[in-house]
Amino acid sequence: MRLNLSTPIADLPRVGPQYQKRLKRLGIKTIRDLVFHFPRRYEDFSDIIPISQAEAGRIGCFLGKILEIKNSRTWKRKMTITQAVVSDRTGAIRVVWFNQPYITNVLKEKDIVCLVGKVARAKEGIYLSSPAYEKISSRGRAFSKRDLIHTARIVPVYPETEGLSSRWLRMLIMSILKNLKDRIPESIPEKIRKENKLLPLNEAIWQVHFPDSFELAEKAKERFSFEEIFFIELLVLSERLKINRQRAFPIPIDLKLCRQFVGKLPFQLTDAQKKAAWQILKDMEKPRPMNRLLEGDVGSGKTVVATLAFLSAVKTGFQAAFLVPTEVLAKQHFANVSDLLDDFKVKIGLLTGKEGRIKIGKEEVKISQKKIVDKTKEGEIDLLIGTHALIQDRVRFRRLAFVAVDEQHRFGVEQRARLCEGNAGQAKLIPHLLSMTATPIPRTLALTVYGDLDISIIDQMPKGRKKVITKIVSPKERGKTYDFIRKKIREGRQAFVICPRIEPVESSQGNASEKSNQGWAEVKAVKEEYKKLSKEIFPDLKVAQLHGRMKPEEKEKIMEQFSQGKIDILVSTSVVEVGIDIPNATIMVIEGAERFGLAQLYQFRGRVGRGRHQSYCFLLTSSYSRKTASRLRALISCENGFELAEEDLKIRGPGDFFGTRQWGVPDLAMSSFSDMFLVEKARNLAKEILEKDPKLKTYPGLAQHLALFREKVHME
Repeated sequence: MRLNLSTPIADLPRVGPQYQKRLKRLGIKTIRDLVFHFPRRYEDFSDIIPISQAEAGRIGCFLGKILEIKNSRTWKRKMTITQAVVSDRTGAIRVVWFNQPYITNVLKEKDIVCLVGKVARAKEGIYLSSPAYEKISSRGRAFSKRDLIHTARIVPVYPETEGLSSRWLRMLIMSILKNLKDRIPESIPEKIRKENKLLPLNEAIWQVHFPDSFELAEKAKERFSFEEIFFIELLVLSERLKINRQRAFPIPIDLKLCRQFVGKLPFQLTDAQKKAAWQILKDMEKPRPMNRLLEGDVGSGKTVVATLAFLSAVKTGFQAAFLVPTEVLAKQHFANVSDLLDDFKVKIGLLTGKEGRIKIGKEEVKISQKKIVDKTKEGEIDLLIGTHALIQDRVRFRRLAFVAVDEQHRFGVEQRARLCEGNAGQAKLIPHLLSMTATPIPRTLALTVYGDLDISIIDQMPKGRKKVITKIVSPKERGKTYDFIRKKIREGRQAFVICPRIEPVESSQGNASEKSNQGWAEVKAVKEEYKKLSKEIFPDLKVAQLHGRMKPEEKEKIMEQFSQGKIDILVSTSVVEVGIDIPNATIMVIEGAERFGLAQLYQFRGRVGRGRHQSYCFLLTSSYSRKTASRLRALISCENGFELAEEDLKIRGPGDFFGTRQWGVPDLAMSSFSDMFLVEKARNLAKEILEKDPKLKTYPGLAQHLALFREKVHME
């Protein structure tokens, strides 16, 4: 069968429905997906050790002839044992496999085999325990290491899933690469490849899967790292060009209105807020759409800056929209923004999956969702705040000119265009966009993942904000911490308890790769911790749990009750990381703090310290190494989230920095995001190509691969 990269996995021989399901769990649906499913590490079994040099406790690779092989049954343990004796010119060794009786159907006496495994010791002497095996020949003819897959070479170990081993993946990938031979089309133009000293694609694919040396494996990784960063840069810079070709409503700056707004605030704007506001207002003056990211710590005052932009848009005669992740947050923003715009007679609407509200000045009315939609379409709502209910087909604006999105960094041209379809004969105009995030973004990530966005930074906190007191708590100090929490709750405060998992991991469950994550079994789980706190530690207090597996309406109800003070302690997963403002919550307890990235811990801590009372963050650890101590001390001493983000990127890498790997960004690109030299080189090259040829007409192969890359990557 002649294969190509678009061949579905289902068309391969010996890949039945069960294997198709397992491959799908790894995101593998086509030959392309499989070929680019790269090893996560390698094991070096390239040196064959003489049997006479076998040592107990050592892992080695041995080559020899099978002198005898047979199965036996131990009725006491109800286990099948396969035993063999293998010899070479220097000696013989006993080989034992447990519960693998089929091996005697594969291996026979006089077969030449290569074995890789750990040498163990028993009363009878040393033996090879459950080794990986590979039959070379039954006639003793010469062999080439290149013919071997699992032994006598540098062996790839892949990301796995239950029922799908690296051994099985190696065999499948080897057969596919031999079938494809040199027929995989090159994705990087030859001139660019040679200038950057990159391996040709077909050679790089072979060397990344079955390297002849670690140096060549590294060269292959360098090629793919460059390629993936290069395509990300092409993608984001082409998006920037696309935005620049669009038209938007110019919104002139009204300095008198700005002074009025700032003058009525019950606090002073920081210099960072003023600078960010000016950058945004200057962008909105232009006839092309703003595409800006506003980043700042939790509580740094991003919403106030966005509100000034809302006011500028609506007082020029346009409409504005504010999209937020949850209903609770939508209600919170509705209340806060309404308060800020009390004196400006702005008609503000709230639209969620459940209700609609409208507020003008201090007067608030609850109305049906249909009426909110109708009033928005007629232009009677100046500012509409809500969840993604706002981008449903039924919601239309009359003159939408500005959109702010909270904690979703990607809101594309197509989505904006859909919001504008009702714009009174102006559907081709795209609204200005302001994305907001509380995740400080290191420079390399800003140049890659957010390269199509201009960035404004609020790196100052409002005056008078009390610093959150942060402490590392050892297992011995838990009791004192619980006593302190009880004391503060009796004073009327509330507490968060964050756990890394929903349920505890049982030792008999999970696939091999999950079990290998040492210590996960001890990490506190939400359900386990909720039970312990509610039944044993704080039976007299109101304790609730919150996690991602709950239904949306359940989560909304819990958060509503917590914000109303009906819950004393909320035990949660990281779903509160992007969340609600509860000034009365002054205690943040983070279980298994060593399991989170610094950026995440910083986000969690930002959930408290938002009111007038002193707030506290307790970092509870299940293991306390020097590395853990230095990481957590960095959090305690850190004043600035941006410095901390750079440190976190170095320590944990971008995948863990974001706490998710669901972007579709390849792992090699992820690991290269912290390489500033590589990022800038790839960005400059992409910029140079697009400036000369925006539509890549002279690079048809590059355009084709960019289209494929665009489908694969979704950088929300």
